[in-house]
Amino acid sequence: MKHPGERLRAVVFDLDGTLVDTADDFIPVVQTLRSEAGLERMNEERIRATVSNGARALVRLALGLSEDDDQFEDRRLRLLELYAAILGQHARTYPGMRDLLAVLESRSIAWGVATNKPRRLTHALLKTLELRPGSVVCPEDVAHRKPHPESLERACRELDCRARDSVYVGDHARDIEAGRGAGLYTIAAAYGYIEPGDTAAAWGADAVINLSTELQDHLFPCEARVKAAGRGV
Repeated sequence: MKHPGERLRAVVFDLDGTLVDTADDFIPVVQTLRSEAGLERMNEERIRATVSNGARALVRLALGLSEDDDQFEDRRLRLLELYAAILGQHARTYPGMRDLLAVLESRSIAWGVATNKPRRLTHALLKTLELRPGSVVCPEDVAHRKPHPESLERACRELDCRARDSVYVGDHARDIEAGRGAGLYTIAAAYGYIEPGDTAAAWGADAVINLSTELQDHLFPCEARVKAAGRGV
């Protein structure tokens, strides 16, 4: 997909691991879940890498339970209860993101969030961080969650923009699949939560960003080249 360039009208972000670093909220939750089961503490980086896969994946990781296990749903609800109690206490936007959002808003470029995070948790987190996207699409808002493209199609409608003039940024293969399916230019956030053995380069995104602070220059490449020329690069 071709970069929209000066046609850019909207940027849509995945939430956890892309716009907001929420791992430091989830790490103590997983450790508590393990403690309640009589298990030792787990390596924090292993938990961090799994956050984008959601509550079910975290329960599987924390307790080694399959989703067919009789205890699984009870433990999933317990994880969500623990998370809701501390939601937003440690979460923060990734470096450069608030500056980028300010630039988008100053140029009347819409921005939104399309996530597989449950609606009540998504809106609570956005409120805590004082983030006000023009569109928020959660699993409850669509018939098919990502990797189906419906979330991105809905985001484009709500932001009143064409898919070809829009960008989707995400830190998981399902994000890129959803964005491509909806016809958006896709950017893989390699700085996000990526499982061991996986790599953002394998997802088929139109571009890969290794640092969140690089995203603004990628969205506005002409200005980035001017800045580089001014530095004599």
